[in-house]
Amino acid sequence: MRKILFALFLLIAGHNLLSAQIWKQEVKYNDPQEPKSIGIVMYSNDPETVFNAFRFANYAQEWDNKVEIFLLGKGVETEKLMEENKEVKEQVDKFIEQGGVIMGCKTCLQNREKSESKICRVTCIEDLYNVVKKNQIVLTF
Repeated sequence: MRKILFALFLLIAGHNLLSAQIWKQEVKYNDPQEPKSIGIVMYSNDPETVFNAFRFANYAQEWDNKVEIFLLGKGVETEKLMEENKEVKEQVDKFIEQGGVIMGCKTCLQNREKSESKICRVTCIEDLYNVVKKNQIVLTF
């Protein structure tokens, strides 16, 4: 019985020592000072959502992050929102001025009887795939 208790003691003590070593290890988080590549998939035509997505994108670019936005579905209506909403226009214009890339789904634009856009490059599903695949962080709005 003593041998069993001693073995159990050693097992528990060894586990506690191992746990202590694990907890002492430094946890490495994403460094906010290290630039990232961020892909944003925008499929909303809600003015507040579009405004906040571009506001976030602009903030991320100010920290030297590379940001790409892919307009999908209702998201391709962003250009129309810019005509109706001054705040959305300001954020989109700022994003473009800072070198941000905007792509728009060709099929989604065609479904809305548009063949071109003043704010985005007309692209295909392959470009959406590439946005998702190559960026370190992908957000959807």
